[in-house]
Amino acid sequence: MKTTQKSRLLLFIATMLSSSFAFSQSKEAFVANVTKEATENSQLEKLAHELLDVVGPRLVGTPQMKQAGDWAVKKYGEWGISSRMENWGEWRGWERGITHIDLMSPRLRSLEGTQLAWSPSTAKGKPINAEAIVLPVVADSMAFVKWLPMVKGKLVLISQAQISGRPDKNYEDFATKDGLAKFKKDKQDAANAWRDRLSKTGLNAKNLALAIEKAGAAGIIINNWSAGWGVDKVFGANTTKIPTLNLSLEDYGLVYRLVEYGSKPMLRITSESKELGVVPTFNTFAEIKGSEKPNEYVMLSAHFDSWDASSGATDNGTGTIMMMETMRLLKKFYPNPKRTILVGHWASEEQGLNGSRAFVEDHPEIINNLQALFNQDNGTGRVVNIGGAGFAKAKDFLPRWLAAVPDTIRNQIKTNYPGTPSGGGSDNASFVAAGALGFSLGALPWDYFSYTWHTNRDTYDKIVFDEVRNNAILAAILVYMASEDPEKTSTEKAPMPVNPRTNQPGIWPTPVKANRKGGLN
Repeated sequence: MKTTQKSRLLLFIATMLSSSFAFSQSKEAFVANVTKEATENSQLEKLAHELLDVVGPRLVGTPQMKQAGDWAVKKYGEWGISSRMENWGEWRGWERGITHIDLMSPRLRSLEGTQLAWSPSTAKGKPINAEAIVLPVVADSMAFVKWLPMVKGKLVLISQAQISGRPDKNYEDFATKDGLAKFKKDKQDAANAWRDRLSKTGLNAKNLALAIEKAGAAGIIINNWSAGWGVDKVFGANTTKIPTLNLSLEDYGLVYRLVEYGSKPMLRITSESKELGVVPTFNTFAEIKGSEKPNEYVMLSAHFDSWDASSGATDNGTGTIMMMETMRLLKKFYPNPKRTILVGHWASEEQGLNGSRAFVEDHPEIINNLQALFNQDNGTGRVVNIGGAGFAKAKDFLPRWLAAVPDTIRNQIKTNYPGTPSGGGSDNASFVAAGALGFSLGALPWDYFSYTWHTNRDTYDKIVFDEVRNNAILAAILVYMASEDPEKTSTEKAPMPVNPRTNQPGIWPTPVKANRKGGLN
């Protein structure tokens, strides 16, 4: 080898070693700084208060969803981070008002309940005063049609009354063996009987509500218990002219029993809401521009919208404030990333991932140059699972990125490679379907599905802030490592596992078009 060639080779090696050493040193400093800042100067509590207590729930199409976007843009601006809202469609505009439900006879009691999302309002200044009745046992659909005129002017209960408001675990902890067996049998028998009662009408849930509405009922009352103490799931109404209300398990059972025992309960209901016509829907973004590879992207992801029976704290307020805190940490300690860092706060995830699906459709320039996306959307718990989402080479880079995470966080995380692609559930699925690396940061449940997921108890007090702090540290380090990685990640798909039912290989999820005109049909 000639001297000049040897010199150049040595210089190249020295430069690479120096660069590697500098990256190692800066990596260690970044991790230390982020950990210290997130622990000692966390903004999570303040963000949660401003978003959840002040703005409140963020149902798509409501003024609160727009207010939340404006708040996030302002907050990012205070941190010196570029942000924007981007319109992707239209939705039925609606705003919740006051719900007040009283039992007037045979005794007085204010009942716990609320109208469903997008429910019609009671007439302005005219509360409903009506008798409550229960969907009857009928022989068949013809018998149901003959019964329907009975609903005129009445409030109709169309849900099963639970035999107990105690969660199963309470019986498992305290009942005798025979008592537990009897409880489980009685519970199953009651569920089967109610399913049979509904099936005899010949109608599904939506058409049942519409038939009762058309027959002149004053309103519909349901209970959608979430199998926990005092907690219900509250979704959207099927009615178009009369209000639909969810009563708590305890009060629904009270009214149901009064009907069944012939006490003819009378209720007074005020259920106010406003129809706001057609309103635009927005995703909200914040961005830290890349300095070396600005056209390659590392993304953070969390849906912004929620159901609105409570404040949407763990679904997905926690994911939202975690990603905002992560961006704050990155801006402070990594203001000039190698690749562009982008966070997406998605709208209408709850109605079918519509915001993220629209983004995937509208921004191929980002999808085709995505280094990785990290999505969080399953409650307040610390992240304990990260899979490769079905990508064949995920094991070549995710462990390398995770190696930089402090042991106290990393050692609690189980990994699975290559994993399987998500077909739905949250916004990472929109990216995976398009062949882009969308990773879910899977968290401990903290009784998420029973107590806070889509419920009337998903409030600020359910947040475990120390867990969310850990998640912000984790996300900041993963983004830093993905941005600094000298290699572009591979989107090669691993072979799909064989479906045991069909004995055929599974099929990679395909993109689904966003609904850009929601609730308008």
